[in-house]
Amino acid sequence: MDSLFFKEEHVMIQDMVKDFAKTMVEPVARELDEREMFPKDLVSQMGKLGLMGIMVPEQYGGSGLDMTAFATAIIELGRADASVAITMAAHNSLGTIPLLLFGNEDQKKNYLPMLASGETLGAFGLTEPDAGSDAGSTKTKAVRQGNEYIVNGGKIFITNAGEAGLLSFTSQVVEDGDSIGIAAFIIPTDTPGLEIGKKEKKMGWKASDTRQLYFKDMKIPAEAMLGTPESGFKTFMKTLASGRISIGALSIGTALGAYEKALKYSKERYAFNRPIHEFQSISFKLSDMATKIEASKLLVYHAAWLKDQGRSINKEAAMAKLFASETAMDVTREAIQIHGGYGYVKDYDVERYFRDAKILEIGEGTSEIQRMIISREILKDVQL
Repeated sequence: MDSLFFKEEHVMIQDMVKDFAKTMVEPVARELDEREMFPKDLVSQMGKLGLMGIMVPEQYGGSGLDMTAFATAIIELGRADASVAITMAAHNSLGTIPLLLFGNEDQKKNYLPMLASGETLGAFGLTEPDAGSDAGSTKTKAVRQGNEYIVNGGKIFITNAGEAGLLSFTSQVVEDGDSIGIAAFIIPTDTPGLEIGKKEKKMGWKASDTRQLYFKDMKIPAEAMLGTPESGFKTFMKTLASGRISIGALSIGTALGAYEKALKYSKERYAFNRPIHEFQSISFKLSDMATKIEASKLLVYHAAWLKDQGRSINKEAAMAKLFASETAMDVTREAIQIHGGYGYVKDYDVERYFRDAKILEIGEGTSEIQRMIISREILKDVQL
């Protein structure tokens, strides 16, 4: 696997993050989950390791690495704790990629160094109460008044929102009374008129920060726009495509963490005077889990490799996200089954992995949306 997609820097990042996750994240993962405590100290440490600007070019203070390195780091973090992994993943993909893709030079110089260092977290506002899977139905409006836009509307389920210093968001753009498209903007989170809601109480990812945002006559300068209104829809669609690779990687990490605990438990737990892995019913479960995880790795790394080659990833990212997220759900469920009653209590971490897995089938586009994307891509070139 590694030899197919890895260069020397990928091996180095894997070793570094694996060690960090094992020594710094894993020991506190259960406490972070139970207390629903945002991992500020770990974010700071990840910034010092270069993980918070992993794909940001070196000229802006980043690590200058690629999507393959990014996916590798997420997998290793996810094996220890999904909340820490999604905090880093959302910051790098959703919080930074719009700026990398469509920001002008002034915007990049102003914002990328603080994002890359980890001193400032990034968030991305796309989903709305009435515009989830149908992202093109954005209701938030930015009305042009001279050199400013007046923004009204809101976003929901925004990762890192309460901890972020910078927010990118999508909005309809209205000029002279007419809507001219959906644009992306970037603003500091202390902008007057931006109100940040309370932290959501979630089933999983309990230590990550998820909130609703409200725009109430928020005035922002025209130069806060990323690109143009005509490029706005493309901005967040490209952002989501990359984000799907990150969710696929997190799915692998979540599945791996649960699988490894189930494998270990199957060797330690005895029934009828035999370790339970000797029973076919258990060994077949483990076989299926391992196979699905390896298949997920191939899909995710292939999509990441294509992204690094500058090629289209619409189909491949959707396939990777779909298969890996459903694998995470399958694997974490079976990990609980292998643990039996112990798997249902918090003293054994597999119940946490199971809770963390479900959102992977929803965030960055539901499984149903991924199937729509895949079917569209495979059918568009069919000759009748």
